[in-house]
Amino acid sequence: MNSKLKFTFLLLLVLLGTGTGWSGPVKPAKSLQKQAIQVLKSQILNEAAWALQQQPVTVTASVSPRSSGTAHDFFSEGDYWWPDPQNPEGPYIQKDGMTNPENFVAHRLAMIRFSRIVSALASAYKITNDKKYVRHALVHLKAWFTNPATLMNPSLLYAQAIKGRHTGRGIGIIDTIHLMEVAQGIMVMQNAKAFAAADLAGFKNWFSQYLTWLTTHQYGKDEMNAKNNHGTCWVMQVAAFARLTGNEEILKFCRERYKTILLPDQMGPDGSFPLELRRTKPYGYSMFNLDAMTMVCQILSTEKDNLWTYETPDGRSIKKGLAYLHPYVADKSKWPFQQDVMYWENWPVAQPFLIFGAVRFQNKYWFNTWKKLDHHPQVEEVVRNLPIRNPVIWF
Repeated sequence: MNSKLKFTFLLLLVLLGTGTGWSGPVKPAKSLQKQAIQVLKSQILNEAAWALQQQPVTVTASVSPRSSGTAHDFFSEGDYWWPDPQNPEGPYIQKDGMTNPENFVAHRLAMIRFSRIVSALASAYKITNDKKYVRHALVHLKAWFTNPATLMNPSLLYAQAIKGRHTGRGIGIIDTIHLMEVAQGIMVMQNAKAFAAADLAGFKNWFSQYLTWLTTHQYGKDEMNAKNNHGTCWVMQVAAFARLTGNEEILKFCRERYKTILLPDQMGPDGSFPLELRRTKPYGYSMFNLDAMTMVCQILSTEKDNLWTYETPDGRSIKKGLAYLHPYVADKSKWPFQQDVMYWENWPVAQPFLIFGAVRFQNKYWFNTWKKLDHHPQVEEVVRNLPIRNPVIWF
């Protein structure tokens, strides 16, 4: 075979999608997106039918006597903190990875429910163009963001509190990752005729205020500088909210933070996340962090600044992270590290990094793994750590 024919043959192999990670034009990516929509269509419509029957439940519906905030302030308690057997009435003590079922989680559950409702309605609207989904989403969006009687304050002063130790912590900011699909749902529906300009301005104003708090309050600064998945999730949600509000300065900051902080400081040379592997839930946290980094790339990439293809000088990249973890998602029995102390049997599910990585790199292996996993998990811990449950609104 002469050199010209050999080159043509190799090029054809790449174009046919041999799993080499070709990142060509939009057209082939659309094919996997369409396949994903077909996989999810029935679930989307069923979830949207459920959502249409739901009435708003905001933070004002439940109040904890341990909260130092008002009825409009989001409150949660640190998951891994328990009463001290030696001092039952004293400050709580930590048991990493062990969730205390007695802690207050009603606001978190309400926010997750809100996210499920809005993102389901936005997904159904995107594939059907039926305005009824927009009209009902507005009922919930107004309750959370603009109705004075039921709205949530745009700050997180009392999240992840610890009895006897802290009224709130920066680490609690991770709780609002469940507002990401709300923000994205607004973006999907905002041009519908049912979406009044005044309503859109009110929602964007709420997120703009929350962005200011996230980037200026010490809690926000603490979370931004967290070394593990918390730092990743700060960038992920800040990017989502900045895109909705059109804050280009913050979007630029987040892109640079991914390239100069998140990727080089968190990813090992082999594509793993050493800081997550040291935890008592190394499997779940590794997937969670890769989901978050993948969404950072999905939200922030532009033609001029493509984070999907960015590599550090020593070769760390999102693609390397995907290639490292995929075999252990496809076959969990190959996991070479300790099992998670809780919820080991409930992972993996249809992880966002699989579908978005598959679409971006045209990798059918990753797509097929995603396709066969659970797309509608019900276990509370899994749902808590799976803020992206509706890929269709992100395409």
